[in-house]
Amino acid sequence: MARAEYAFNHRFRVRWSETDAQGVVFNARYLDYADIAITEYWRETKLREQAGGDPLEFHVKKATVTWFAPILPDEMIDVMARTISTGRTSMTQTVEIHGARDDGSEDLRATVDLVSVYVDLETHRPMPLPDWVGPAFAEFDAKATQPVPA
Repeated sequence: MARAEYAFNHRFRVRWSETDAQGVVFNARYLDYADIAITEYWRETKLREQAGGDPLEFHVKKATVTWFAPILPDEMIDVMARTISTGRTSMTQTVEIHGARDDGSEDLRATVDLVSVYVDLETHRPMPLPDWVGPAFAEFDAKATQPVPA
């Protein structure tokens, strides 16, 4: 997807401890970056507040990382997230990791696709996703496609 298709963007600096002997970000860190993106995305969408105090817990069932280019130590990166789909008990979200660019140009380094299942924490079994979750993410993500007022 193009950067403009994401309503959510979070920028941060790569720490030296996240890199390996090859001088690039260690491969397992891409999932850490996806976790940061999803955490901040949820915060921005105010999803937990919308839950009204009800538990809202998910387990990641599947995570797929697709690598395109290295990320270097001390580099600024942008992580973007959006919800692709929601189902009966799960949702699919995607994260893009880009080199930070103030001009909005593309510098895709990796994508991380996540399938998360809504669970009962006592049993760790799937349960139906609350009806409002899909529309809440869709409403937030739609902001990316709205024209900017002149």
